[in-house]
Amino acid sequence: MLIEIKVPGVGESVTEALLAQWFKNDGDLVQKDEPLFVIETDKVTLEVVAEDDGVLAIKVPEGETVAIGAVVGTLDTAADVAKAAPAAAALEAAETRQAKPTPPDPEKPKAPGPIPEEEPQASVAAGPQPAAPEPPPTPEAPGGRIQSDQRLAPSVRRLVAEKSLDPALIPGTGPNGRITKGDVVLYLESGRAPASGVAPDQAMAPAAARVPAEIQPTAAVPDAELVSRKTMSPLRQRIAARLLEAKQNTAMLTTFNEIDMSQVMAIRGQYKEFFKQKYQVNLGMMSFFIKACVAALKEMAQINAFVDGKDIVEHHYYHIGVAVGSERGLVVPVIRHADRLSFAGLEQAIVDYVKKINENRLEISDLEGGTFTISNGGVYGSLLSTPILNIPQSAILGMHKIEKRPVVIDDEIVVRPMMYVALSYDHRIVDGREAVTFLKRIKECVENPERIMMEI
Repeated sequence: MLIEIKVPGVGESVTEALLAQWFKNDGDLVQKDEPLFVIETDKVTLEVVAEDDGVLAIKVPEGETVAIGAVVGTLDTAADVAKAAPAAAALEAAETRQAKPTPPDPEKPKAPGPIPEEEPQASVAAGPQPAAPEPPPTPEAPGGRIQSDQRLAPSVRRLVAEKSLDPALIPGTGPNGRITKGDVVLYLESGRAPASGVAPDQAMAPAAARVPAEIQPTAAVPDAELVSRKTMSPLRQRIAARLLEAKQNTAMLTTFNEIDMSQVMAIRGQYKEFFKQKYQVNLGMMSFFIKACVAALKEMAQINAFVDGKDIVEHHYYHIGVAVGSERGLVVPVIRHADRLSFAGLEQAIVDYVKKINENRLEISDLEGGTFTISNGGVYGSLLSTPILNIPQSAILGMHKIEKRPVVIDDEIVVRPMMYVALSYDHRIVDGREAVTFLKRIKECVENPERIMMEI
């Protein structure tokens, strides 16, 4: 039975995707639910898995833009697995033999005695022959194993073999740390690639021209001004377009405040073990801020609204977007009806989204419908920033790192763990009074967490 492998639909507004990388080679055996390839759209990155066991036939190479629903390969589930496996092993062995010369047989030592006449005659007829350059060694892993990792895409394996590179030294930026063709090109352009074997132009030169490096005359070589150029992924293009649109089409303004995190940190320290045992999830900072934002949004509806032409559309539900950074760009999955979830429910929702992002399983529906966004730059060490609106929303809260600072409390200078917070808002719909009051309400709720729990 032949199963067609199609590009899955990821949303009504998405009509095409970039086939970023194949995880398998043409003719490989694959198992059900094993990742086959990854696609990138302007909104999400998604891994596509095998529907069944079978032999893979690739129809569209990686790097091509394909329409949603297009057939990019087939799976032959009726193929003889017992025959296909030895065939794959034979292909791998052939590649290894081509890459590495066969060493002389130690059991057949060269016989002593005079050199046969054929050898001198051949030398005289042909003239003095330069010593044949030794073929470049096959890249090996630190443990000495030949690098024939099937996770490398065919184009990547081909480029690595041509340049005699060790894949273990190349940083991978693909899903789960896989090496992409762009990673190899960037590694070569960076000048970090060690020279291995004999260069092709040196191998073609006569023996007299191949002067040892230590006695070659040194020439003044100007410092190389290296650059690299690569096309932005669809997701990065979409991020850039939305950020630019937010700056150009909104009257964005930012107000700041600072929050004493002593009470939240004390509660987390007291209950984190019990919380983890009961709910199987850690008690983080984000759940406190989501609860505080929901409480403030209920009091100021215009911050939970957006501008639609000449109308103001207010939401009477609370879908909170949480910005999450990934290798491929910033995404904002939405926690729906956050007001109905407990602390454990909020923390579990965040963990589930992070897992889906890391496994490239995030769907368009996970990103749509948010009414307010929270971004935590503190996890990267940011002390203060002005977040950009996630349009069409009218406001976004920026959290930052916790830092011990001297503050005045009851006319005394004390050291407290403090966090700067920033609220960027659309001044067309939100006035300064509402923005400052909203941020003060968040400050009150976080500094006195019992108010969140008592809903007062």
